[in-house]
Amino acid sequence: MAKEKQLQQLQAIESKVRQLLTRHADAQHKLAAAQEEIKLLQTQLEEREQQIKNFQNQENIVKIVDAIAGNTANSTELKLKLNEYIREIDKCIAYLRD
Repeated sequence: MAKEKQLQQLQAIESKVRQLLTRHADAQHKLAAAQEEIKLLQTQLEEREQQIKNFQNQENIVKIVDAIAGNTANSTELKLKLNEYIREIDKCIAYLRD
């Protein structure tokens, strides 16, 4: 009788260990899927940030063109802005080379 009870307890423990192993494997799969989704979302975020920067640069260019067309008396300020943008572009090019 005692051996039978021990055998039942052992089988119950074995069953619980199998359940835990199954849950662990499921959790590992979910974790891997979540990590892939995070990578995808990070890539999308980087793309969106780049698009925002491009739109901001386009907006700045439009402002410069408007300034040239509407106010040629303020050419010193315009030259300073253009030089600033050129330096920023040079930094971007240098960054891309690295």
